[in-house]
Amino acid sequence: MDLDAVTKHSALHPKPNGLILQYGTAGFRTKAEHLDHVMFRMGLLAVLRSKQTKSTIGVMVTASHNPEEDNGVKLVDPLGEMLAPSWEEHATCLANAEEQDVRRVLTDISEKAAVNLQQDAFVVIGRDTRPSSEKLSQSVIEGVTVLGGQFHDYGLLTTPQLHFMVYCRNTSGRYGEATVEGYYQKLSKAFVELTKQAFCSGNEYGSLKVDCANGIGALKLREMEHYFSQGLSVQLFNDGTKGKLNHLCGADFVKSHQKPPQGMEMKSNERCCSFDGDADRIVYYYHDAEGHFHLIDGDKIATLISSFLKELLVEIGESLNIGVVQTAYANGSSTQYLEEVMKVPVYCTKTGVKHLHHKAQEFDIGVYFEANGHGTVLFSKAAETKIKQLAKELEDKKRKAAQILENIIDLFNQAAGDAISDMLVIEAILALKGLTVQQWDALYTDLPNRQLKVKVADRQVISTTDAERQAVTPSGLQEAINDLVKKYKLSRAFVRPSGTEDVVRVYAEADSQESADSLAHEVSLAVFQLAGGVGERPQSGF
Repeated sequence: MDLDAVTKHSALHPKPNGLILQYGTAGFRTKAEHLDHVMFRMGLLAVLRSKQTKSTIGVMVTASHNPEEDNGVKLVDPLGEMLAPSWEEHATCLANAEEQDVRRVLTDISEKAAVNLQQDAFVVIGRDTRPSSEKLSQSVIEGVTVLGGQFHDYGLLTTPQLHFMVYCRNTSGRYGEATVEGYYQKLSKAFVELTKQAFCSGNEYGSLKVDCANGIGALKLREMEHYFSQGLSVQLFNDGTKGKLNHLCGADFVKSHQKPPQGMEMKSNERCCSFDGDADRIVYYYHDAEGHFHLIDGDKIATLISSFLKELLVEIGESLNIGVVQTAYANGSSTQYLEEVMKVPVYCTKTGVKHLHHKAQEFDIGVYFEANGHGTVLFSKAAETKIKQLAKELEDKKRKAAQILENIIDLFNQAAGDAISDMLVIEAILALKGLTVQQWDALYTDLPNRQLKVKVADRQVISTTDAERQAVTPSGLQEAINDLVKKYKLSRAFVRPSGTEDVVRVYAEADSQESADSLAHEVSLAVFQLAGGVGERPQSGF
């Protein structure tokens, strides 16, 4: 490790005074102009992680659903998963080190993680379409090369595509070919096989309107479109030709504002969906005949997919264990429908994809989607082998069901939540089941809910347990919430500290929107009073 070269190059990427960043579920995110030093240092860290794991490591330059002027970076571990928690700590330490301490911190990480510095290193890099992304990815490359790492720059990729490339490279091509072409071919082949079976039974040609958030999803979906055009016609909106990334459009906007994106022409009962800026989230929606907006979020996506998988398992007579993993934000109606109607077990984890992903790995088939539309399905190696075996051995109807399962395995990007992959799975299931978007929406009715946030002096005064559904501190807060919940029918509420800012997030649901709004407001007042609220007291009225 040439520490003199590191010092020389690091000086060209100075850390702004007083800037402290925390590596979280989404990596590092802040204003793009503050990130040059972080990018260079994450290039260094990726080389150390590659040497330690003897594997290809990924670096993605993106800020996902954040505004266009922001940017961010996250590292991708060998099997396409998020960076290990101990290395999140190393990342935070290295990003925040003062210039004179960078050498020491690198040496400390190498020693603590037992990195063999003689080991070869290989890093793959991708970036989104933000104006700042190309320059920042060059800083990553400089960090990689200073430590003698080899690299491949894929240029413009969706975040899930970079996860796919890392997974492919570290499984010697068994998962797929580590090229954009390989990604397109793997997903589209499985989709075309599935939809062939649907159209044999007389279903119409599928048509879908897609809001691409003025992001990378538009470029990649357009490149991929001709591969699956026989089974699905997509019409792209907010495709980046005009309009700002994530501005008044995209999955996060649609989910949080409960209304269609700007620039989307919607006729009644047309099936529409939105990606986020780096295409790892998806939500569906439509306008009914009366012009009312209906959102179909991650909960309903998980319900559609897990119900279909359960039906196929019953069809082939196979008792693989399937589980759905949710967070406390999942609508209570979805949990009830899955457990009581579909008889699919549901588990709750802390908020954050890494927690859901980890829990989902415990099942033969683990389905997880956050309400925001970020999720996927994980098939264990044993389940995958068993299903592929059954697809060859079974006869008639059972064989067809096993072959559908086999194609669904290939259609999911199991390395990460992927809006394109999820969209194709959803479209295939709707076609196979002959469901309209309204029928899908009618599987169950969401309980009305409201999310609010309360500014506090220090978010760390709030601590939680039971997958963030119960507040442990400050004293008296959970008792106050319990008393408020008792006042409303079919109600629940919880609070949790934000991971990035000094605010407390409040969630409430009840039998009517008026009750949900009222409960959320009263819980906000309790938080303000008991957890050190600052500024104006929470106001009612939404």
